[in-house]
Amino acid sequence: MPRSRSDLLKLLVKFVLLGFVCYFMTAWFFLRKREIPAFLPAFHSTKSIKNLFLYDGISLFQNKSCSCQNMKDMKGMQVYQLQDNFSPDEIKFVQERRMMELSHFQSRYVSKYQNILLAVPDCPLSYPIHGVKVMPLHTVLIPGLKIFRPDDEIHEVTLRASLGALNTYEAFSPEVVQRRGEKELKISTMNVATLNYILKHITYTSSIYQNQALDVVTLKLGSHEVQFPVVIQQPSIAKLYDPGADKKISSVVTICTKTFLRYHKLRILIKSIRQYYPSITIIVADDSETPENVQEPNVEQYFMPFGKGWFAGRNLAVSQVTTKYFLWIDDDFLFNEKTKIEKMVDVLEKTNLDVVGGGVNGNFFSFKLLLEEGGEDGDCLHWRSGSYHPLEGFPNCVVTGGVVNFFLAHTEKVRSVGFDPKHQRVAHTEFFIDGLGTLLVGSCRDVSVSHQKKGKPSDPKAADMQKTYDTFRTERQDQVRHKLALLYFKNHLKCFTRT
Repeated sequence: MPRSRSDLLKLLVKFVLLGFVCYFMTAWFFLRKREIPAFLPAFHSTKSIKNLFLYDGISLFQNKSCSCQNMKDMKGMQVYQLQDNFSPDEIKFVQERRMMELSHFQSRYVSKYQNILLAVPDCPLSYPIHGVKVMPLHTVLIPGLKIFRPDDEIHEVTLRASLGALNTYEAFSPEVVQRRGEKELKISTMNVATLNYILKHITYTSSIYQNQALDVVTLKLGSHEVQFPVVIQQPSIAKLYDPGADKKISSVVTICTKTFLRYHKLRILIKSIRQYYPSITIIVADDSETPENVQEPNVEQYFMPFGKGWFAGRNLAVSQVTTKYFLWIDDDFLFNEKTKIEKMVDVLEKTNLDVVGGGVNGNFFSFKLLLEEGGEDGDCLHWRSGSYHPLEGFPNCVVTGGVVNFFLAHTEKVRSVGFDPKHQRVAHTEFFIDGLGTLLVGSCRDVSVSHQKKGKPSDPKAADMQKTYDTFRTERQDQVRHKLALLYFKNHLKCFTRT
């Protein structure tokens, strides 16, 4: 019996519905297979994650806090919890003063804008992401501003700054460009070519005088909004040292040392220097109780109050340097055939190092300083022997954190760090801690000095001087606590480890 037209229509509808059901079930099945599980198994265990980013046993992955712990696999490790160097009665007041000073320090030296700027996806705007720099009160063109849109609508673009004024290099109709010379600039036009021409001539004028600041400019087109940085920076004025037409080593380097009572050692040092560098200037800082005049050609001797101290003497000596570099050396060292200052100068001239050290009696003592940022209670600093990596172009040299008391340095750069005169007796690492983030340090194995023989001098007067010197050289426990307390307050450190 032939089917009616309505029956055929019903059958067709059923097939269509069945097709839709099959389609959605198939799609659902494959989507289920592609779905990401609610919980993915970790690629690393918690323990292995901690070990994944270790450097010398220290986790250098970004953390909100840090700690110093004794590591079983590192023999002889010393761990200092710096807060322990204060009594329970005073620590609260010390912490309050430290927090106040840290806040003042951060307001002067830490960038006020540290948010991460993220690139916006599927954005019709072109804009600079790095490199826009302007001097205080100066004006620059903002490069790279452009939109990618059709000509079938009115385009309104807004630029907004906070530390400067926005303008256009060329004159445009006030109906198109509004609020020129203000912090917010508005552009309205239907012609994309015109808009991009205007954007090509947008200027930024710094309206504040700061040595260094960061403005974040907002660029908005409809629902699209992006941000880009403008660095306001006053370049440092050049301070150049003339090496002279002959470029003699004596025109480039001054030798500095600090002496205390040990004139017999100092005279031996000067004699050894003159054997290799007859005319180089030697600066001596002297805080002996009964000073002796060292009358030698090209030797400058500066006297200080008795026992003023080790780092105060370093400051005095370096303050009198008039050459590009200075060589620091202890008063009981000896120059020898391996003491080639020229090699150290070559390293500083051809790299961006600020300090380069050598060896003493074959000991190329160098160490790394590894800083972990912490919270309000302070950062964690770790001292480790060795170096970070080789120095490119100099196979005998490495990049490190600190070196022995025999080093060549850029005079101006070291002056910017200075030597804390609160360290009167035994101190050395403290200078490199203060210079962390400012000084780039290296060490080379092909330059060295000798150490004068130890022992009681045969001359009775020199023997008495040496005996008195040794009493000052021995560090007392209260002086150690004073140094650790300085690390806690001045350097905002929570703890310190050394191995």
